[in-house]
Amino acid sequence: MFDRIAELALHRARLVLTVTAVAVVAMAALGFGAFGKLLSGGFDDPASPSSRAQVLIDEEFGGEPGLLLLVRADGGRITAPAAERAGRDLAAALRQEPGVSGVVSAWDEGGSALVSRTGDQALVAARVEGDNSEAGERTAELVERYTGDRGPVSVEAGGREAVGHDISGQVSRDLALAEAVAVPVTLVLLVLAFGSLVAALLPLVIGVIAVFGTFAELFVLGSVTEVSVFAVNITTALGLGLGIDYALLLVSRFREQLAAGAEIPEALHRTVRTAGRTIAFSAATVIAALAALLLFPPYFLRSFAYAGIGVVAIAAVAALFVVPALLAVLGHRVARSRFPWARGGGAHSAVWGRLAAVVMRRPALTALPVLALLLVSAAPLLGVTFGTPDERVLPEDAQSRRVAAALDRDFPAGDREALRIVLDGAVPRQELSGYAREVAALDGVTRVTTAGGSYAGSGAGADAAAAGPGNPALGRPGVQQLTVVHALEPRSDDAQDLVRAVRAVEAPPGAEALVGGEDARLVDAKHAIGSRLPAAAGLIAVTTFVLLFLFTGSVVQPLRALLLNALSLGAALGAMVWIFQDGHLAGLLGFTPQPTDTSMTVLLFCVAFGLSMDYEVFLVSRIKELRDADPEAAPAAAVTGGLARTGRIVSMAAGLLAVSFFAFGTGEVSFIQMFGLGTGLAILIDAIAVRGVLVPAAMRLLGRSAWYAPAPLRRLHRRIGLTEGEAPPGPGAAGESRPLTGVRTG
Repeated sequence: MFDRIAELALHRARLVLTVTAVAVVAMAALGFGAFGKLLSGGFDDPASPSSRAQVLIDEEFGGEPGLLLLVRADGGRITAPAAERAGRDLAAALRQEPGVSGVVSAWDEGGSALVSRTGDQALVAARVEGDNSEAGERTAELVERYTGDRGPVSVEAGGREAVGHDISGQVSRDLALAEAVAVPVTLVLLVLAFGSLVAALLPLVIGVIAVFGTFAELFVLGSVTEVSVFAVNITTALGLGLGIDYALLLVSRFREQLAAGAEIPEALHRTVRTAGRTIAFSAATVIAALAALLLFPPYFLRSFAYAGIGVVAIAAVAALFVVPALLAVLGHRVARSRFPWARGGGAHSAVWGRLAAVVMRRPALTALPVLALLLVSAAPLLGVTFGTPDERVLPEDAQSRRVAAALDRDFPAGDREALRIVLDGAVPRQELSGYAREVAALDGVTRVTTAGGSYAGSGAGADAAAAGPGNPALGRPGVQQLTVVHALEPRSDDAQDLVRAVRAVEAPPGAEALVGGEDARLVDAKHAIGSRLPAAAGLIAVTTFVLLFLFTGSVVQPLRALLLNALSLGAALGAMVWIFQDGHLAGLLGFTPQPTDTSMTVLLFCVAFGLSMDYEVFLVSRIKELRDADPEAAPAAAVTGGLARTGRIVSMAAGLLAVSFFAFGTGEVSFIQMFGLGTGLAILIDAIAVRGVLVPAAMRLLGRSAWYAPAPLRRLHRRIGLTEGEAPPGPGAAGESRPLTGVRTG
């Protein structure tokens, strides 16, 4: 197959490039429409009790207000005639908006609870109708139309819908900034690495193809299912990063072959047969890791699987077909370099070769300090606490976050953070009363409100004044709502324990009790991810083991790779807990410390694991190639030679990929910062500490047993295993090559 790809590039290069150009234009035209299809939510499990409760609340009780307009009187009280007139006009205009319902304001009868304690602020609450996409578009229009100065008052937007609007807008701005930083920095680094603008542009071409192709994929998927807007982030980072990785490997191998004296056709065949096979296998390992995200119910995580799998596949296919065609057209121009360190394709790196030699002589002495450093970096994981995103992921000057701060600071607590119990089933009044009293008796509950009355709880001494418009307690016959107001810190461990305690109270006979509210959403979101983590980890481990066995023929190599990857990922995740949860760099990065985001932790793990396997394949493929070329040589020779040949490529590729992810650290949405910095750090740890020190140390300690497999598995591998095509020509080979023993080359 790989020989046929090389033949296609040699004889039909211009046709391949023409078809590619047409496809890129079509994908770009289609892909620009993806942004209108992507959604800002997706953190909840639609089958969870809190989600089901919210559906019933929306359908039977008119829903809860998702948009809050904070009206602030300029230099006076909100009840002043001019301010009151402006507030009433605002509420009246909002009631006339299509897709807006349930508008209540501080100036309505009984609306005094919507006035701040200071008397200079008031609320107008409304429900924005439609699905996530429609609600998002309407919210953007409403925020644009109604916020800002309005005569004697100023208006700011808050609430769930406004937070989503602000996050989406901030992510778009952050993405533009990240690309503005990453692309020119990457180009400069590529020029320095290759010493040639022509060679440097080839990896960027593949990155652009991968990004546009994935945007087109997201447009199609977004038209038929729910896809998160945050999938754009992984598309750009992985598209540029892996496009550069794969093209870099091909270009470097091609230049190496030319430097060894091979003619262009022969160099291209060897490049595609060896590096091309490595790319195909590497893409399979990354896709296997990202596929684990499909197991999680929230479409936020599944969206990253859609984008990640698509961008990896497109980058690999583009690298395998487009780069060889470009190499065939450009020929020796790719090998020209103005810098001496970039000549000859970097076939051998003296620095990495010496490092490998040192590690192989003293494996324990060199590995133990690295192991200790990684374990210290992973230590903060012992104190990790998990949460879900809220307005605190935004910068402090974001409009919706300012409104949330004003609500917490200036308005009575009321029932904004209350739990909502929906009883789906006919419940007699007496049994409903008994159930409400049992819930009210739980620790921390201030009161429980039903259609029949209010029941004081153990925390009744707390501020129990209503701070929101509330909802009717009766829906269609057989559906009732209870509001559980508590005095606990929202999103705290105690509040989550209260959710579990309420759910433990036996529902009245013939009814199902569904507990909703923000704290219930947090409990359910953590459960949706935690309950599927073992299956996701098992899937990653099994697929990685199988793929690495097929590639190496060893059962020891996959185990070694899994262990070292877990160690490097633990170090990166521990560092993120130390930074973002413990807040050690909060001032520098401009975020608010808060519990570690559950979804982003899973995403970071899957993406970083897949990329670690990318470099694992780069290194092990070359070690195995040298080992197969001379099976009688000492194992240390293959390891040292493999690291000398790939160390520069791996470190260069890792550095360029890390730039794409580190660029997200310039943004202002904290969980995107965490993902970018954490993934970039994991890549560098893996490329330098693991590939440079721990892999050769492990190989030296394992010796020949590193390639062990039971006899039945050895026979299986000989039949279906994946191997490299040819050993590289040595100096002076003048284009001659020796086929590897027992290796299939077609």
